[in-house]
Amino acid sequence: MKLQQLKYVREVARRGLSISAAAQALHASQPGVSNQIQLLEDELGLLIFERHGKRLSAITPLGESVIAMAERVLQEVDNLREQAADSRHEKKGTLSIGTTHTQARYALPKAIKAFSEQYPDVHLNMVQGTPPEVAEMAATGKVDLAIATEGLSKFDNLAILPCYEWNRTVITPPGHPLLNEKKLTLEAISQYPILTYVMGFTGRAQQDQSFIERGLKPNVIFTATDADVIKTYVELGLGIGIIASMAFDPAKDAPLQALDASGLFKPSTTHMGIRKGSYLRGYSYAFIEFFAPHLQRSTIQNAIAL
Repeated sequence: MKLQQLKYVREVARRGLSISAAAQALHASQPGVSNQIQLLEDELGLLIFERHGKRLSAITPLGESVIAMAERVLQEVDNLREQAADSRHEKKGTLSIGTTHTQARYALPKAIKAFSEQYPDVHLNMVQGTPPEVAEMAATGKVDLAIATEGLSKFDNLAILPCYEWNRTVITPPGHPLLNEKKLTLEAISQYPILTYVMGFTGRAQQDQSFIERGLKPNVIFTATDADVIKTYVELGLGIGIIASMAFDPAKDAPLQALDASGLFKPSTTHMGIRKGSYLRGYSYAFIEFFAPHLQRSTIQNAIAL
């Protein structure tokens, strides 16, 4: 039995039983992957996959167990390598972070800068994606940490830790009638075309819930994943925007005007997802401390322990 065979089995399962997709992901040949899986099945004396002709059609019940055990073995191998690297060069290595545009652009820069100054020999690899994408990256070990407001809870093998709370700001072009309101209300906001985040991004579902609870239907005419895009089209006069407060800078975003809407919406919480059972390098804990100082090392270790 070889570790490479376990990697092939795991990747085929992850890729929807597509040997070609697994081979491409692992930079291997399709016949080579297929042959090694067959050799592993012969050695174990069982079928991991059911077949329809030359195609894999399903995972057998015993195959589910084999894949789960392969996942654990490969994770422990990764942990061993990380622990060995930590003992050799505790301030040298790679830290991979999966996150969304909003977090990368507005929430992470201060922590990244402080971390880079203290750990100049650690290569930071930031991968941006949708909340489900970054959650899947962490759940499968492609990144060390996932940082997002939504999506992380869909994966049972992720330990989810709260980082910080945030709320929203309404932005308008200069001279907009909404600026004359004595008190900002959801009813007043609902009177105008709204530009905001795509559903599934940056607390959008929680935002919509506030309108629903008041019996209101906001006139959302434009959605985007990027607050900078929303600001651009608000400035063009398409409507008003609802964005994360951290995404608005009065100096940089002039002439746009901002109205604090934190009293109208429940705060959202950005979380960090870490694969359970994983070994975190010492510098990973240091980065987390820069980003979310309340998350102590012992708290994190207890959360990711299997």
